[in-house]
Amino acid sequence: MRDGADRYLLNHVDVFVLFTFCWQRPDMNIKLPTMQNAIRIIGIDPGLRRTGWGIIDTLGNSLRFVASGTVTSDGDMDLASRLCQLHDGLADVIHLHKPDEAAVEQTFVNKDAVATLKLGQARGIAMLVPARAGLQVAEYAPNAVKKAVIGVGHGEKQQIHMMLKILMPKAEFKGNDAADALAIAICHAHNRGAARMRMAALAG
Repeated sequence: MRDGADRYLLNHVDVFVLFTFCWQRPDMNIKLPTMQNAIRIIGIDPGLRRTGWGIIDTLGNSLRFVASGTVTSDGDMDLASRLCQLHDGLADVIHLHKPDEAAVEQTFVNKDAVATLKLGQARGIAMLVPARAGLQVAEYAPNAVKKAVIGVGHGEKQQIHMMLKILMPKAEFKGNDAADALAIAICHAHNRGAARMRMAALAG
């Protein structure tokens, strides 16, 4: 994990060096890049009980934390009502933060067919809400998300949490669902060009 993380962090060294140089030489009229033209991305980690969401701004190699949270459904209610709760919660988040693009983690099949089916229905809501808002929705496998954040395709939750704080020191997240959603957003920030080309090819 450390080798992958080191390679990732090296991509940001040039920005740090430039900032340090400009700080020491205020007479140099060099304008640092701002986030005014940044792309806002919402990452969504779908789940019927808890759906995590995380929003970041990205411009070049720069990442900025915007917000994160979790939309929950009431386990005592029927399935249709719970899906409505997820739908309305995500719709409120998108209306408030106005992201430009969305990314959702792909569903993996487990031994419990009923649980897999319910997860798939929650994932359908996670894709429907941003699509209805006019956003392009990319999909990423769990190992691709981990590789984008920690440098390898397999790792523990704590490793993801640590790298999120390194990449975005101001990031705040409560629980694994919100943290995973931020990781999904970061994965899309790294791969959005290729994702857009894939979606364009499928649409054509």
